[in-house]
Amino acid sequence: MKVLLHACCANCAIFPVKTLRSEGVQPSALFFNPNIHPYQEFARRLDAMRVYADRAELSVLFREEYALEEFLAAVADRPQSRCDFCYRVRLEETARMAAREGFDAFTTTLLYSRHQQHDKIRALGEEVAARHSIAFLYRDFRSGWQEGINTSKAMGLYRQQYCGCIYSEKDRYAPRRPGSPP
Repeated sequence: MKVLLHACCANCAIFPVKTLRSEGVQPSALFFNPNIHPYQEFARRLDAMRVYADRAELSVLFREEYALEEFLAAVADRPQSRCDFCYRVRLEETARMAAREGFDAFTTTLLYSRHQQHDKIRALGEEVAARHSIAFLYRDFRSGWQEGINTSKAMGLYRQQYCGCIYSEKDRYAPRRPGSPP
């Protein structure tokens, strides 16, 4: 089975790639992440994905456009819903590419992270799959969270400190006022 794996970053791809290969699945990856900001962060993640792909002998389709304006236009008036946009745009593109390139199914490294909205990702993946007439391969990769971290550290890969968008960067680094929600 040939599967196109949406890859948000190299670190999150490690365990899903290992798992899929152990199941006899032949994964290729798509690096498409118009949500990652600022540009320097986008470039670091892109470079890390290239390093990982080379070391893991993983075929990767790279979408390198930096879509700051499109991302902000889509989420600026509803930043609390930004994750919905990020999930949808990346899953939609992965399904479209998988169908066009003759893959049997698609999935995403977003299912690896303990910090993502797992049920929402699964539901959107299935919805998008139906629209593009391709299977969504659901796997809960969270059991490999620590293994992926340990492997990425051992490989010396760049490890990001926030999800990717400018809002998650703020959530991670900006000081909070006493009594404000986390």
